[in-house]
Amino acid sequence: MLLDLKYEIIYGPVQSRRLGRSLGVNILPPQKKVCTFDCLYCQYGLSDFKMKNEGEENTFPSVSEVFTALDQALKKLSQPVNYITFSGNGEATLHPHFKEIVEGVRQLRDTLSPTSKTAILSNSTEVNDPVVRETLAKLDARIMKLDAGTQGMFIHYNRPAGWVTLEDTVAGLASLEDVTIQSLFTKGPEGNFTPGHVSSWIKQIKKIEPLFVQVYTLDRDSPTKTITSLDRGELLHIRTLLEMANIPAQYY
Repeated sequence: MLLDLKYEIIYGPVQSRRLGRSLGVNILPPQKKVCTFDCLYCQYGLSDFKMKNEGEENTFPSVSEVFTALDQALKKLSQPVNYITFSGNGEATLHPHFKEIVEGVRQLRDTLSPTSKTAILSNSTEVNDPVVRETLAKLDARIMKLDAGTQGMFIHYNRPAGWVTLEDTVAGLASLEDVTIQSLFTKGPEGNFTPGHVSSWIKQIKKIEPLFVQVYTLDRDSPTKTITSLDRGELLHIRTLLEMANIPAQYY
């Protein structure tokens, strides 16, 4: 079953495979997918809607709405969460006031939940924007997507907006410090798990020199029926190839 798009700004806490107990922060329009990708495996389903901070800015939650929602949620928690995580209905860095929101969220965290860390799950497409890159550096964890090793696979598998290229994305990721890469692999006629492609992907990972790579696969239904999950042995194989290239990694 696919996930319903988030209506609320704050959701959870949820138990994350990668972040432990995480409080989600959705700063995107309610019940609307706003993303520069339209990945074949997207948990929210497929969409033709992609944007880059143009038009419909008024549909995003306001800065004050985000702060009020987080303030109330943190005060209600019976115990601190491991992470306060920017995620939700697409790509959080597309919010027109992303920098201001991150700065305010950090202040609320410091006051109301100082043991919690801040994180983002991002598709990496805005890393070449200097303001976005500066803002990402203020978070405790930058978990950035890279599923493709070639431009052809990038277009086929992630289906990016027209101005986004793999070359620019990799260059932007390489400019970030202490970045964690998340990569979702699937097999099948339209999947990205082939020997040749995995090799190309590792070459791109080496350019980035990430702190860590998180390799995972589908754990719920996909909107595309021509891709399927990898088994544990296949995930282990990818991790082994990364470790042979001296890249720290784990699979989920």
